Amino acid sequence: MINFGSKGCGIVDSSQVVIEADGLVKSYGSFQAVRGVNFKVFQGEVFGLLGPNGAGKTTTMEMIEGLRKPDGGRAIVAGYDTQKALIKVKEVIGVQLQSTSLFELLTVEEIMRMYASFYPNAVPIEPLLEDMTLTEKRKGRVKHLSGGQKQRLAIGLALLNDPKVIFLDEPTTGLDPQARRTLWDIILRLKERGKTIVLSTHYMEEAHVLCDRICLMDQGKVVALDTPRELVRRLQSDSAIEFRLQGADESEEGRTRMLEELHSIREVKGVDIRKDVYVLYTDNLQTSLIDLIERSAAGSMELADLQTRTATLEDVFISMTGRSLKEE
Repeated sequence: MINFGSKGCGIVDSSQVVIEADGLVKSYGSFQAVRGVNFKVFQGEVFGLLGPNGAGKTTTMEMIEGLRKPDGGRAIVAGYDTQKALIKVKEVIGVQLQSTSLFELLTVEEIMRMYASFYPNAVPIEPLLEDMTLTEKRKGRVKHLSGGQKQRLAIGLALLNDPKVIFLDEPTTGLDPQARRTLWDIILRLKERGKTIVLSTHYMEEAHVLCDRICLMDQGKVVALDTPRELVRRLQSDSAIEFRLQGADESEEGRTRMLEELHSIREVKGVDIRKDVYVLYTDNLQTSLIDLIERSAAGSMELADLQTRTATLEDVFISMTGRSLKEE
């Protein structure tokens, strides 16, 4: 395996700020895509930008990368202002774009060597191909690669200059579960080597597995920023009970009465309605579940599709915004 020049072993150094987004603003005509985004990213962490499509994740990343000029605010990367020292910024970052256009007729090895020629001190090609699990495809043309292989190639190209900071913009979108897991392994290995990684995604499981901290974004704003565990703790509930109601009174008055009854279930801390699915949040799953089932048996409600689960980042996002991470 290649040594990317880092002595780190995956430990986050919160005393060293590598990225600072300071009041970033970006508009397209009358539409404000990013509205005053602020956050800091520390050395060695995987920092996630999590939100639905259109939340402003990609635009925020592009301003930090220097690919898009902010209308307001500034971005600092490794001590360099992206508007005043863009050349220096490019020397310390690697970028995998959401959509990467590659030379389809070149082989994997040819395109790697071509990109390596752009840098005065590129890392060796062979170990990088091994790290991206592309050694067997080195003589194959890019056009014959699968979606997951193309994404791994795009990440490999972003690593050729041995960057201090790596930007990955929704790297697993459209991939099958196996290809997604392979990319997760690559990202975690990069973290182990001390790389700082900024990752945008709308997959809550991906953010939970990979990220040290998560910045929840919605409609161009930061709505929350913390570790995955602390974000879920904000719900003040460990568990969720999901179900549908059959034969329920769907009038506004009927739904109001039902919500009042659900809120009165023992140990329930909160109630959400998502289309026709009710979600109860509780710290005492057994007590709440027994009370719910007893009320159903008594005839006050008819339950369907009952299931229990742990609370997730999706629940956090919905509680804060009223919207789902999956919304377009």
